[in-house]
Amino acid sequence: MISAPEVIARKRDGEELAPDEVRDVLQGYQEGRVAEEQMSALLMAVFFRGLSDLELRTWTDTMIASGERLALSGLSRPTVDKHSTGGVGDKISLILAPLVAACGAAVPQLSGRGLGHTGGTLDKLESIPGWRAHLSNSEIRDQLESVGAVICAAGSGLAPIDRRLYALRDVTSTVESIPLISSSIMSKKIAEGTEALVLDVKVGRGAFMKDHARALTLARTMVRLGDDHGVRTRAQLTDMDEPLGRAIGNAIEVEESLAVLDGGGPSDVRELTLILARHMLELVELDVDPAQYLDDGSARRVYDDMIRAQGGDPDAELARGSHHQTVTSAHAGYISTVDALSVGVAAWRLGAGRARKEDPVSAGAGVEVLVRRGQAVEVGQPLFEVYADDAEHLALGVETLRHAVNLTDDVVVERPLILDVVGATE
Repeated sequence: MISAPEVIARKRDGEELAPDEVRDVLQGYQEGRVAEEQMSALLMAVFFRGLSDLELRTWTDTMIASGERLALSGLSRPTVDKHSTGGVGDKISLILAPLVAACGAAVPQLSGRGLGHTGGTLDKLESIPGWRAHLSNSEIRDQLESVGAVICAAGSGLAPIDRRLYALRDVTSTVESIPLISSSIMSKKIAEGTEALVLDVKVGRGAFMKDHARALTLARTMVRLGDDHGVRTRAQLTDMDEPLGRAIGNAIEVEESLAVLDGGGPSDVRELTLILARHMLELVELDVDPAQYLDDGSARRVYDDMIRAQGGDPDAELARGSHHQTVTSAHAGYISTVDALSVGVAAWRLGAGRARKEDPVSAGAGVEVLVRRGQAVEVGQPLFEVYADDAEHLALGVETLRHAVNLTDDVVVERPLILDVVGATE
């Protein structure tokens, strides 16, 4: 049996660990032979020293092998999934999963809840009366065959070591390690059993990854892991300096998603959805135009079927906070930035997000962004509509939003939404 202190010391000193060392220390942690403080020390060593390609693959393999794998082979449709690293107003999955299913693929979208200023897909969908996030593996498979799309919580049996490691990374300030991020995301996606995967790596003020170069390294690392494990993988870097769309919250983002599914909605949400759909369809060799299936109502019909299959009412009235205020501009000029981080923090303070995983969230709290970068505004012009369940939360959100818009006297040039693509097109 390998000595955990020796493994920690070797990684601390910058040496490459042998595959047996990586496997044994992770399995030992799962079995209780490696203590929390020892794994904390190893995570910190990895944070500073990184992992070689072989170490990272072995680390990821061990996390996959620590639990079950979904059996998706034999479905009548090819399987393809999308993962986003999270951003402010990122409701794309709600539109994308049914759209790609309408085009002929099966989309097993295993999602999570939000923490901090970035909202979670499950939090948004749980604002729909009756909708349930937790499905058995057989229910997931049956729904993929009958409907073509499922958005649900990842089961506790997928990569269970990752659940413990993620909690430990959170309290040891090692979350930002690119190898640890990559193995965490990809171990669950590979265990999910999908044939192909598209990664949407957000970059900018409102994203987890603030720096383009680090985001590109993360994207390349995850694509390499996917390809090494037989999952056709592609990644793109998407700008997240500004919020995506107009709606930031839970029920309010469902409403905006429905607007896009019905042929309207913000242009950036529609654009990003179609770009990701085309990547997903190319990876599973389906030669169809997703815009057609979005515009003719096919995606909306699949969405309704998906929500009903999980107990929800797609036509139900959605919550909206009973306390409301409009935030207006104190100055005139051109908008140079609508700061995504400030808007995300405001939504969190309004009650739409959580500080701890166990905290409840408000379905009706949220922000509607009324302006975009480059737009000319006048004194007193509305910038945001703000909703909360009580006056205290409303005041917290409004105060944050007063600093969320930056103005300039000069005309502002638009920035591209997609910053980079990693994978088959490189």
